[in-house]
Amino acid sequence: MADRLAGKIAIVTGAGRGIGEAIARAFVQEGAAVVIAERDVQTGEATAAALRAGNARASFVETDVTDQHSVERCVAAALSDYGRIDVLVNNAGVNVFHEPLATSEDEWRRCFAVDLDGVWRVTKAALPAMLASGGGAIVNIASCHGFSIIRGCFPYPVAKHGLLGLTRALGVEYAARNIRVNAIAPGYIETQLAIDYWNTFADPEAERRRTYAMHPPGRIGRPEEVAMTAVFLGSDEAPFINAATIVIDGGRSVLYHE
Repeated sequence: MADRLAGKIAIVTGAGRGIGEAIARAFVQEGAAVVIAERDVQTGEATAAALRAGNARASFVETDVTDQHSVERCVAAALSDYGRIDVLVNNAGVNVFHEPLATSEDEWRRCFAVDLDGVWRVTKAALPAMLASGGGAIVNIASCHGFSIIRGCFPYPVAKHGLLGLTRALGVEYAARNIRVNAIAPGYIETQLAIDYWNTFADPEAERRRTYAMHPPGRIGRPEEVAMTAVFLGSDEAPFINAATIVIDGGRSVLYHE
């Protein structure tokens, strides 16, 4: 076990699978204790159990980031189990993709409840403990949709644009009190969600190859590549990185698109 996060206590939301699970695994490998804040009891408990099986300090707290009381219980459990919170990774999110005028009020609210309001709700609950202990690091998992618009993906990019604004505003507001707030903007990452999407096509492997070809490296990202960037931002190796966004997309977002 490495020690880049030795002794740190972290909460990772949406850590039952995908990028969140990879972040939780990377954190414990680097010496942190991790609270798996996940709405899905089955995946949350399984992730925490797997980490403990490797002698890591990990606990699961059923957490719905759209519910204030649920979030408060999560933060209280983290403080009860570990005494403080050093790192918060706001990873929980939901894809809501529609044509704008086809977006119902419920779908609009569902998107923002998780992708923007949920991040602020957890951050607001955890910030007092961070401030009381002398500082901390907040890492928000945003998206390339936070600065690029793809037709038919509304209102997801609106929420992610807002998340980048929230990151910058909080980073500036609390910098003098030793709180760093940064974002990671992943592009196409090969999670189970991506695989499930490819499987909706008549030829899933052809769709996978088409997706790979859209990216300069000829592949897409892996969850652990996002996770190691989260480790860096949550560690003491990034003391002067604040209110920033790191893009992880293999360079696709800088390509010229006709």
